[in-house]
Amino acid sequence: MNTMKSIQSPAAVGARAGSVALLPVLASLCMPAAQAAGQVVRVPVTGTVEMGLAPFVERVVEEAEAAGADAVVLDIETQGGRVDAALRITSAVGRARVPVYAFVNMYAYSAGAMIALSAERVLMREGAVMGAATPVDGSGTKASEKMVSAMRAQMRAMSEARGLDPAVAEAMVDEDIAIPGVVEAGKLLTVTTQEAVDLGYATAVTDWNGVLAALELEESDVTEASVNWAERIVRFFTNPVIAPFLLSLGFLGLLVEIKTAGFGLAGTAGLISLALFFGAHLLIGLAGAEDVILVGVGVILVVVEILVVPGFGIFGISGIAALLAGLVMAQVGSMPGRGDFVQAGSVLLAAMAIVTMTSWSLLRSLPGSWRLRRSGVILGESTDRDEGYTSAEVRSELVGQVGVAITDLRPAGVGLFGDERVDVVSESEWIEEGTRIRVMSAEGYRHVVRPVDSGSADPAPASGSE
Repeated sequence: MNTMKSIQSPAAVGARAGSVALLPVLASLCMPAAQAAGQVVRVPVTGTVEMGLAPFVERVVEEAEAAGADAVVLDIETQGGRVDAALRITSAVGRARVPVYAFVNMYAYSAGAMIALSAERVLMREGAVMGAATPVDGSGTKASEKMVSAMRAQMRAMSEARGLDPAVAEAMVDEDIAIPGVVEAGKLLTVTTQEAVDLGYATAVTDWNGVLAALELEESDVTEASVNWAERIVRFFTNPVIAPFLLSLGFLGLLVEIKTAGFGLAGTAGLISLALFFGAHLLIGLAGAEDVILVGVGVILVVVEILVVPGFGIFGISGIAALLAGLVMAQVGSMPGRGDFVQAGSVLLAAMAIVTMTSWSLLRSLPGSWRLRRSGVILGESTDRDEGYTSAEVRSELVGQVGVAITDLRPAGVGLFGDERVDVVSESEWIEEGTRIRVMSAEGYRHVVRPVDSGSADPAPASGSE
C-alpha cells in the first residue's frame, strides 16, 4: 500500500503563517466594547451655588456628551446658594444624554441637595449629610411660600422620576411635612449617609475610588473639569467687588463725554466698561434684554434733560428711575430674594460713591495742575509774564522817543514816531492833535506818553519799563 504525502508549496506555507500572525489583531478588534477603557468626567460643585456655576456645568455636560464619555460625576460639597442657578444645573442634568451621578463629598445643603437629587444616582461619602433645602433670603429668613412651593414641587418631581419616596424630598424643603420614624412635624429633614441609604436615596462609599467601584467604572480614565478663561473673566466682572468699579468708570466716561465736544477716549472707556458689566451679567443669566433696554432708555432721558430741556423735570426724574431700576434688575436674576436686592443696592451705592468722590477730586485737583496749565489744556485765573504769557510784543525801544500825536488823546489815540504809527495813551491830561509827545513807558500793548514842553526840561522816562 502506497502512502501519499501532500506536498505544500512555499506560498501556501507563507499564507498560513500570515493568517496565524493576524489572529491576535483580529481578536483585539473583536473584543467587546466594555473591555476598552472609558472616560469619567468629574465636575466640582463646591462653594456657593451662584449663577457663574450654572454655565460651567452646562458646558462640561455638553462636552462630555460630544466626547462620548461613559459618565459625569458631580462632586458636591456646598452649603447652597441661588435657587435659579440650581434650577439651571438640574435642567442641564435632566437633558443630558450621558449618565450623570452625584457624589456628596461631606455635605450638600439647600440648592446642593436639589442638584444631587437631579442625578440618576446619589453616592454619599461615609459621614456626609444632605438636605435642609428650604430656600432662604440673604439674611437667613425663610423665603416666600411661592418659592417654597416651587422648590418643594421640584424636589418631589425629581424623587418620583427616580422611583423614590417623594415625601422624603419634600420634607427637606418644608418642615411641616412629617414622616413617621424619619422626621416629625416642625423640623426640617437632613439625612446622614446611613439614613439616606436606609431610605433608598443614596449608596454609601468611602472615597472617590469607591464611587468608581460602585459605578463599575474602575478602569475608566478620569478627567477633572475646570473653569476656562472665559468663565473666569465672566465671574470676575460679576463679582460684587468689581461690578461697582465697572459702573462708576462707565458713568464717569459718559459724563465727561457729554461735557466735551466730539467723541473721544472718555466715552469709549465708559461704553466698554458698561458693555463688560451688562455682557457678563447677560452671559450668566442674571440680566435680560429688557434690563439693558430699560437702562438705555434711562440714559437717553437723562441726556435729553441735560442737553435739551432746561432745568430739571420729568425727563430727568424718569431717566434716573429707569436707570436705577434697570441696573438693579440686571443683578438679581429671575428668582431674586431680599438678599439679592440688598447686594444689588450695595453695588449701586458703591458705584455712586466712587463717582462722587472721583468727580470731587478731579474738580479740586485739575485746575491746579501745573502740567495741564502749561500745556494749555486748562487756563489759569491769570496769565503772568513769568509763565511766558504776553498780550502783545513789548516795545521797550520806544521808551524815550519823541513823536507827534496825530489824533486827539482822550486819553487813548495814535502817535507818529518817525514813519511808524503807534497806539498810545496819555499819562493823565487831554492831549490835542499835533502836540509833540514822548513815550514814558511801554507795558505790552500800552505805550504811555506825555506832552513835550519846549519851554522846560523834559522829565526822564520811566526806567526798567517792561
